[in-house]
Amino acid sequence: MTHAIDMFGPVLRRSPPPRDHVLDTLMGNAGKNARRAAHVLHQLIVDCPDGLEGLAEDLSSHEHEGDKITHDLIHRLRELGPSRSPIDLGDGFRLATTIDDILDHIEQTAALMVVFNVEATMEQAVALASVLDQAAERVAYALDAYVSGQELGPHLTEIHRLENEGDRINRQGLTDLFAGGIDPMVVIRWKDIYESLESAIDACESVAIQIESLQLTSG
Repeated sequence: MTHAIDMFGPVLRRSPPPRDHVLDTLMGNAGKNARRAAHVLHQLIVDCPDGLEGLAEDLSSHEHEGDKITHDLIHRLRELGPSRSPIDLGDGFRLATTIDDILDHIEQTAALMVVFNVEATMEQAVALASVLDQAAERVAYALDAYVSGQELGPHLTEIHRLENEGDRINRQGLTDLFAGGIDPMVVIRWKDIYESLESAIDACESVAIQIESLQLTSG
């Protein structure tokens, strides 16, 4: 309990709750799982069609692991409640679900490639997957930095830059698809894949925004 003095006399201010090791561990694990999943997807798209179904199954396991971590994060926040949680509950819930969004979009991208029976990759898909791989890596670094009290700025800035780069690649990729005299069915399939990859990159930026919000609200 800390004390402050104002014109009406001493004011008691409750010290913020201490950091929670379980919560910090879960946040770190969520970031690492998203990072691994993004790396597998990058490998899947680079190597396509070799090992497509096997790598897609690996991604499905990462998505299930992400669901479990999200469940455990939300459960821990509810267990702590507003009086014992070191972070705002609403911010914590949003962080958990936005990290899970990364996994959902990654798994969806792999599923689309399997359903569409993709036989050869596209240069822009490889580029988008590389951007996603880098963005997810930065998400993992940012979460580790947050829980350890280290500098967040460079990670958040880089995630924002990568999101802009993903937008640029996606726009150029769609332009090339529609201007290249490609079979319309192939165009539609790759359009869906590009947009799913872009959604995963956007989700990385949403996580960065939530981490920044946590830093501001938890002091």
